[in-house]
Amino acid sequence: MKRRLPVMLAMLAVLSVMLLLPSLALAAEGSDTSAFERYASQSPIVAAGMSFAFGFISALTPCVFPMVPITVAIFGATESPSRMRGAALSGTFVLGIACLFTPLGIGAALSGKLMGSALSNPWVVGVLAIVFLALASSMFGAFEMALPSSLNNKLSTVGGVGFKGAFILGLVMGLVAAPCTGPFMTGMVTWIATTKNVMLGAICMFSFALGLGILFFIAGTFAVNMPKGGAWMMGIKWASGVGLAYMAFAYIRDSNPAIAKKIIMPSTVFGVGVGVLFLIGIALGTVHVLAERRKSPIAHLSKPMKLASIVPAVVGAFLFISWLNAPKEIVADPNAPKIAWAQKEEAEKIVAASAAAKKPVLIDFGATWCKACMELEEQTFPDARVRTEAARFATVHVDATDDEDETVKKLQGKYKIVGLPVLILIDSEGKEVTRFNEFVPPEKFVAAMKNVK
Repeated sequence: MKRRLPVMLAMLAVLSVMLLLPSLALAAEGSDTSAFERYASQSPIVAAGMSFAFGFISALTPCVFPMVPITVAIFGATESPSRMRGAALSGTFVLGIACLFTPLGIGAALSGKLMGSALSNPWVVGVLAIVFLALASSMFGAFEMALPSSLNNKLSTVGGVGFKGAFILGLVMGLVAAPCTGPFMTGMVTWIATTKNVMLGAICMFSFALGLGILFFIAGTFAVNMPKGGAWMMGIKWASGVGLAYMAFAYIRDSNPAIAKKIIMPSTVFGVGVGVLFLIGIALGTVHVLAERRKSPIAHLSKPMKLASIVPAVVGAFLFISWLNAPKEIVADPNAPKIAWAQKEEAEKIVAASAAAKKPVLIDFGATWCKACMELEEQTFPDARVRTEAARFATVHVDATDDEDETVKKLQGKYKIVGLPVLILIDSEGKEVTRFNEFVPPEKFVAAMKNVK
């Protein structure tokens, strides 16, 4: 046991980091939920990669993983006369899964207008937090998310052998696995809806389906035997629960920045303390997983260690990542005047007048429900260097909170605005020089402004 403890500890740490990766990797950019949203919106590769990872983790859950060898046997992949045919059958099966999930991403993106403005409503945020906490509870074992076994057995006989059977069975498997993918799917669909990007939504859900189906493809193509379920599955469920619970609290925190300011201290001592708390939670979770091994001498510790690990792991993760994401102190200069923003109704007149006067223009498209927009308001625009440089620009703020407003629609169409935030720098000749579709820190924004003549 002593030799396996470091291995299990490392496994849980890796799983926890995978589930919290968007937050940890982008901590320096501000609010982590919105930071990942911004980054993924600009980089389909990152978005697709994270979606694939979530799909793969879903495939490792206890209600999907045991079905891999049974399913590939039903549509005949393991009995194919050649590896090529086995790969083709398995690929057709995965395509069936993708054809079920991809429309969800498209639908979520098309509903983005409703979702974006709804996220400014504290009741909506509260419901989302409750949903994520419920999903986390299911991962911690409070209840099981699965279709009735009788329905599972009936669905598993649909399709038959061959390509047609493989495709149909893939569609059915998507339905069977849906309750298990729910914890990851809910967060992805919510995020996709805020991007309003149909292509990105389709790519993400297709990648999720590939991640969910990769084990089926490997088993069907190479006729490999999947490792038996056991303690490692409990580790995956535990880490998933921590990640989902963190997201619940992150939604609440990001909808009300004042909360973070009250509970997060900027000191290094605070960061080290909450980091240690998180590690304690991981250590207790590791003992829980070790106790789940077959014939484990500490089997009696499984449940109490799991219960004891939840609070330090979730609270530690939330506080530590929030500490990493705490905004840097804004450079104050009483001699730097505040940016005098003109409103959307004056936008076209000001842009035209500025072009005639050979004056550069800064246009800011934002909304109250846009977390990255709020970060620009709190961190970038108050910066003395930004204010000083902005003095030579004509500055326009377009409040797109009400995206049904005719003026907003007209300006969004003219400047090809898809998501928010958008910062546009136009030179003295009336030509667009730079555009930012994400939160941009003061240093980077000042450098871009200085390049505009």
